[in-house]
Amino acid sequence: MSSFREAGWVWEGFATHAGVKPTLYGVGEGWRWFGVPGVNFMFHPNNEIAFRKLQDAPRVVADISKWDFQYARNEGGYEIGFVGVHDPRPERIRDEAENLRRLAAQFPNLAGGIIDDASNMFAHDAYGAGGAAAVREALGTDLALWVVVYANQLDQPEWGLLKPHMDVVNLWLWNCQEIPHLADHVAHCRAQFPEQRIIVGSYLHDFPSRTNMPLDLLAQQYETMLRLWEAGEIEGFNTLGAFYIDQAPEQAEWVRGFLAKH
Repeated sequence: MSSFREAGWVWEGFATHAGVKPTLYGVGEGWRWFGVPGVNFMFHPNNEIAFRKLQDAPRVVADISKWDFQYARNEGGYEIGFVGVHDPRPERIRDEAENLRRLAAQFPNLAGGIIDDASNMFAHDAYGAGGAAAVREALGTDLALWVVVYANQLDQPEWGLLKPHMDVVNLWLWNCQEIPHLADHVAHCRAQFPEQRIIVGSYLHDFPSRTNMPLDLLAQQYETMLRLWEAGEIEGFNTLGAFYIDQAPEQAEWVRGFLAKH
């Protein structure tokens, strides 16, 4: 990749995280808006309708630890909206991986599957009973297996079962106050996952404080990621996400401007 921008990905989909409002930006708009070639397709079913919508994106990695939508009801039992519920069962992830492998035969820009909040798998008996290997087998060898890992989880011993099957560690800092220590966290990640490629995640919104990312910390993160990419210590980055373009406009515009220069 000749530029940092070309090493980029953006999360796309209709998110229902706490503090996220309905967005104007739909699936397939984020990668064009930020000018990056990669899409992390999240929150929606993996099917032909979705991937036809993304067929012009150079590369797509789709969520295989699905977020399902469930209706919320008021005291009278009436549906008043919906929430996203994560399903981390290894059996479900295996089935989604197999489905993605079938779809990849039809959509050549499908490059892999991603397990979001992967540590949620650890509590399920199937994880320790061959569940990790079953996901890899279902996904096949042509698609990369991405796994979301938070910096404060790097030392958890349970990763040992999944590590041999992982291609990419998607490393995230949950607390934005850790951004000044990003390079140290990447070095720690490399020590724990010496054979995996590293993609560093970046937020436009700081979930713990329920506020948009402070611009000074956002700038520090992107400048650090650029330096780490230039040094070959990370393969790239992803931005969360397209659904914040209209909700964190100052942050989104800053990132787009930075990527246009690099």
